[in-house]
Amino acid sequence: MPNNPIYVTKPSLAPLSEFTQYLEQVWETGVLTHNGPLVQKLESELENKLHTSNLSLVTNGTVAIQMAIKALELKGEIITTPFSWVATVSAIKWEGCTPIFCDIDENTLNIDVSKIEGLITKDTVAIMPVHVFGNPCDVEAIESIAKKHNLKVIYDAAHAVGTNYGEKSVLDYGDISTISLHGTKIFNTAEGGACIANSTELHEKLKRIRFFGHDDHKDVVEDGCNGKVTEIHAALGLANLKYYDDVLDDRKKSYELYVNNLKGIESIRFQTIDEGCNYSYMPIIFESEDAMIKVESALNAVSIYPRRYFSPSLNNLTHIVKYQNMPISESISKRILCLPLYHSLTSSDIDRICDVINNILA
Repeated sequence: MPNNPIYVTKPSLAPLSEFTQYLEQVWETGVLTHNGPLVQKLESELENKLHTSNLSLVTNGTVAIQMAIKALELKGEIITTPFSWVATVSAIKWEGCTPIFCDIDENTLNIDVSKIEGLITKDTVAIMPVHVFGNPCDVEAIESIAKKHNLKVIYDAAHAVGTNYGEKSVLDYGDISTISLHGTKIFNTAEGGACIANSTELHEKLKRIRFFGHDDHKDVVEDGCNGKVTEIHAALGLANLKYYDDVLDDRKKSYELYVNNLKGIESIRFQTIDEGCNYSYMPIIFESEDAMIKVESALNAVSIYPRRYFSPSLNNLTHIVKYQNMPISESISKRILCLPLYHSLTSSDIDRICDVINNILA
């Protein structure tokens, strides 16, 4: 009998009975949306769990970025990374701004802070780094540059729920951090996202923007959108949040097992991660694209399905952005493969994956 397929990720879900208990509350109140009681409860509990404040739930992580740009009233060039999911760039474009790419550090895979200042022009309005795979950027250096040049900072923290920088949540940095609560993330509401603002004033503005620009008196005072979260999604989030710590712990153990099983292969290397990383993904970097493709094909042949995150490098999407030469991002994007990593992945599953890789490369 063939082995069950193993995909790059699988949603972490609470028992259905616990989700149902929250759904019963929705049926009792009859409230489905418009900042209902479960949305408010989840916002409060997430702030406590993530040790942050001024968190507003929104429709998804992409909308969160768009709302952040809108709230900061940005018009001009935004310096960002080419090594990310396409939403990082498409959100910038949708808000009428121009993405300017800054190449990445080949070890951390985050934006190379040493190259940012050389890209700043009279039209630059903000820096938007990504905490790639939950690995925190050098936020101190980034914010020092931003302060020096009077720029705003938005962190695309889509992968960074649970990531710390030093003793603080990485979400506490920048003018606004945005997170994704998509089903593929460590903590999910099926679809969803959030903005975390650095001030109460900005937090209140974001809440107005997500509700068509309405204030508490229902007057339209902002150029807003429909960024609201439903009570159904909040119900799933509340059920899942109970297991958040266990999910984080399991991912770290799985990550460390992968490293232990694969560290003897000289032709691959791992992302250099900070101690505050949340182990969102399990990327390995090969010496060549051919080697990566051989491993990917061998894994697929036994029903194991890793993903090429992130490929292609975003600067190559010339139907969306003007090409800018980013040699490190382009090279990494051709040679990187993210292995399966999720809460219910077993040690025997990891051993099986590593055996295939060792057989090809060792």
